[in-house]
Amino acid sequence: MNDALSPASAITLLVVDDHTLFRRGLIALLSMDDGLQVVGEAGDAAQALRLAPQLRPQVILLDNHLPGVMGVDAIRGLREVSPDSRVLMLTVSEDGQDLAAALRNGAQGYLLKTIDGELLAQAIRRAARGEPVVSPELMGKLVAAFQSQGVPVEPAKPQAPEEAPAGAAPVAEDLSPLSPREEDVLREIARGMSNKEIARTLDIAETTVKIHVQHILRKLGLTSRVQAAVYASDRQRVE
Repeated sequence: MNDALSPASAITLLVVDDHTLFRRGLIALLSMDDGLQVVGEAGDAAQALRLAPQLRPQVILLDNHLPGVMGVDAIRGLREVSPDSRVLMLTVSEDGQDLAAALRNGAQGYLLKTIDGELLAQAIRRAARGEPVVSPELMGKLVAAFQSQGVPVEPAKPQAPEEAPAGAAPVAEDLSPLSPREEDVLREIARGMSNKEIARTLDIAETTVKIHVQHILRKLGLTSRVQAAVYASDRQRVE
């Protein structure tokens, strides 16, 4: 796999899944990447809650359908016992309510088990950096889930324009607060792309992408990339 790191700086992982065969196969796959280090494994939420404060992994890969406590219900407990760990859901559940609950409870991302191994490694790295990651095919369900719970994502209301000097020609109101390039970046965010991937797609510098993302969030009155993705997907559906 790409972007390998030295063992000393490898991202530490706790894998939580009740299916032993899948868990062992996943650990074997992740161990092939020198930039990732599995430091522990658990078969249920209770075991994960015991191990997390001892191991303090950077990322906890958490299945949803666990015996006893469901994965989405264990997120807050894991965040409490290991505050520095990022919780990344890796599950077969495509249910929009599970997705919304996971993000609401503090998960860094939500991925399907059908994800390619290379993309999984990239998602883990992004989660470790604090970036939200959601499988692109779930964005529509994410929008629907938040709307059904009465959590609309609205753009910021435009500020009142300054009073024009006497005799000045009236200026037409800009109906789109985003520049064409910011619209391009927002579209890629809705597809679940990282800053690096957006930079490669649009052939611009990654630092430029970061600036565009900051401007997008500020102009739309949003606070996260997930909200931006929901806003973009919602707008596309309306259009």
